[in-house]
Amino acid sequence: MIESLNTALRNEHLFVSATLRENGETIYLISPDEPGFWAHVTASAEFADGERHPLDRWSARVIDPLAKAHGGRALYPFGEPRTSFVPLILGSGQAFSSPIFFMVHARMGLMASYRGAIAVPGDHALLPEVSSPCLGCAAPCLAACPIGAFSEDGYDVKACYAYLDGGQGDGCSSGGCLSRRACPVNAGYDRLPEQSAWHMRQRHIR
Repeated sequence: MIESLNTALRNEHLFVSATLRENGETIYLISPDEPGFWAHVTASAEFADGERHPLDRWSARVIDPLAKAHGGRALYPFGEPRTSFVPLILGSGQAFSSPIFFMVHARMGLMASYRGAIAVPGDHALLPEVSSPCLGCAAPCLAACPIGAFSEDGYDVKACYAYLDGGQGDGCSSGGCLSRRACPVNAGYDRLPEQSAWHMRQRHIR
């Protein structure tokens, strides 16, 4: 099933990034396959029509028929009904909580993102579990934030947004969160700065 899904996803620059079993189903989480994802998706009709949520609409257009073709159902972290992806991601054995509280993936690092998932009835093969890439890491992500928004107490969202609003956070806005970019695992994933900047704008609208 994993190989079949990856073959179908490859042309859309997506891949099965995590798997788990839950309530009689096998769930396959789907993520951008880099390099090349951003150039591919921004050339789509959804990014040209001027309507809201182009990435979410593109994801649903691609994943919905794939789920149907594999006898499953599509799940999304957006729209209605919305599925809580955090328990699925952390339960997969492929991603972990990082020192800055964002999830870190064994391949995607702190650039991990999930466009959707497909739940198929039955118990099917899973991806092998891996160790957290944070084990033995010096955690450069903690030191990279210019205002120290990450600490043992959590993520100071207000301080982060105030910094961005104050016009001093251009380095974060133009290429994505500096702490996330500091993860050494990212080096093998090649997500474009333009994509990270786009996501920053979606999360933080002034």
